[in-house]
Amino acid sequence: MIRLDLSSMRRLSFRTTLVTTTAALVLCGVAGSAADAQTDLRSTFPGRRVGGGTRGECSARTLVHLVPESSVYAPGTAGTLGVVQGPTANPVSLKVSFKPEDGGAESTRTLAAAPASLTLISSADSTGPTVWESSFNCETGGAGDSLDPLAFVQSSSPPALSLLVPDAEASDQPVQAALKSLRAQCGSSVSAKDTLAQFGLADLVTDEWPEQLPVRCPA
Repeated sequence: MIRLDLSSMRRLSFRTTLVTTTAALVLCGVAGSAADAQTDLRSTFPGRRVGGGTRGECSARTLVHLVPESSVYAPGTAGTLGVVQGPTANPVSLKVSFKPEDGGAESTRTLAAAPASLTLISSADSTGPTVWESSFNCETGGAGDSLDPLAFVQSSSPPALSLLVPDAEASDQPVQAALKSLRAQCGSSVSAKDTLAQFGLADLVTDEWPEQLPVRCPA
């Protein structure tokens, strides 16, 4: 039988406490580092929630991610994302891609050509920061057959670029609530100006825009 004197028991208790405390500090440090990393991404990510705006009918078409002004957004458990396509006489399809920052496989989907509208989609499954990019497939609009020497510009539409993160902050909550409300409007229409105003983007709505935007919710 092994007997421990009082001194030995105290040393054992101290060592156990020390190991437990060290482990807790390591875990807190890891969690803190992850939180700090996300905070850093929110302040440094070079995103743009409004794409388009260059020369050429297709590439000049407005394309908007409905995210906070920083273009960094936590969609939460619902995972709902919103994209607004501005008016045009010649709509083309829309390419949407999700690329994990950790080097995971990129996922891409193509949405059918549509007039001015608001489209709700689901974010890709990812546990870490993911770059979300949307752009018009301008090369499908026939620019290659144009005699305009500047037609090549239309083959590349400046994308809307956002960063999706797992942990929500205060700036994400109004966006999540607005998108949840819009989800209930699938198949109907909403006011273009009032809807974009909820995201601080009312100034994008010009006289060329329709008063109502159909809400599309593709599977």
